[in-house]
Parts: sequence; structure tokens; C-alpha cells
Amino acid sequence: MDDVDGEEMPGAIVEPFLEREEGARALLRELERLAVEGRHEEVRERVRDLAENNESVFYTVAFSFTNSRQFFGDVEAQLDVTAADRLRDIAETFPSLAEPFNIVRTEIAEDRHNPVTDTSYTVTYHHGVESPMVTYRPRSGDVDLYESSGTPSELLGVSTDLAAATTDALDVALENDYSVNTEELSALIDRREELETELSKLRDQLDELRRTPVNDE
Repeated sequence: MDDVDGEEMPGAIVEPFLEREEGARALLRELERLAVEGRHEEVRERVRDLAENNESVFYTVAFSFTNSRQFFGDVEAQLDVTAADRLRDIAETFPSLAEPFNIVRTEIAEDRHNPVTDTSYTVTYHHGVESPMVTYRPRSGDVDLYESSGTPSELLGVSTDLAAATTDALDVALENDYSVNTEELSALIDRREELETELSKLRDQLDELRRTPVNDE
């Protein structure tokens, strides 16, 4: 929203939204229906289209979902209490849409795409290859980004590639004297400690497997 003067916010986006509120609510009802039907990828794309083609509506709805006291307070100060209450009602009426709007706002603000918020997985055993198998699904909100199955060594190969990408990214920051914000740095430290814990368990498991006789039947 580089074209909107910060001093005019949030009135500069809320007033155009209120002028289109009926149409905006109709769109939100349609998005909610799609979400209930499990069509989460379509919801994500429709929200992206809204952000690209109607910034005022998108940002007003997105900020309403944040439940920010400052946002609603500024709306009351610049417009009136009624306007703020109408926006509060958006969040209360369409809570299932909070996540796709927040994710798309993150995509725009931080130049990201489908940020992974969770990874679900199931473990089975394949007797034919004598190996556990893991099926995993990285998720971005309610959207399953993809599904893949592999042996533990294949998953570790993916993990190694991602770890290498992480260190390459940090090398770029170090070589160019770019800063890394405190929140990201703290999260990196936490993830590293979690990774080291899992690698310690992996070493113990591999040592035990080496001592286990292989069934050659």
C-alpha cells in the first residue's frame, strides 16, 4: 500500500470499503462457502485476486481479522464507533476466513508465497523394501501444498537440502552485512536446538539398528 499516506490510515482504506460493503460481504459469504466445501486453494487464490485488484477491501478485511485494538481505535477516531463495529462484525461473522487473509497479507508484506505453517505426516512399514515409509504433507494454513512419500533416508536428503539452503541464505546475509531481525534469529536458534535433539535421537537409533541382526529371509 505504498500509494496510501500512513497519516491517512486507516480511514483511507476503510471509507472505500464501507462504500462497497454489501458487495464485499457477498464475496466473503462466497469464500466462506468454498472454505466449508474444503476448496481452500481456491479461497487462497480468490483472496490474492482481491488483494491485487481491490486493496481497500482486502486490507480493511485483513486488518479487521487481526483484532487489533489500535486498528479499531484508529477507525473510531478517524470515522466513528459505528464504522468500527461494522468491521468487528466482519471478524465475528467470517472467522474461518481469518487465516487465508492473514497468510496473503504476510505474502504481500514479506514477499513470501504459501508460507509453510505446519507439516503433517504418517508412518507405515513397507515389507517389500524392508523400510519404514513416511508420507508427509507440508501445509500453508488449510492448503495442502503437496503430498510425498519416501524412506527415512530420502526424507533426510530433503532435510539436508533445506538445511543447506538455510545456511546459504545466512551466508548471503553475512557476506553483505544484512541484518537478521531478533525474532527470526531467536526462531533460528530454537529450530537449531530442536534439530540437534532429533539428530541425537537419530544417532542412538542408528547405533541400535547396526547391532540388530538383519533378517535375510
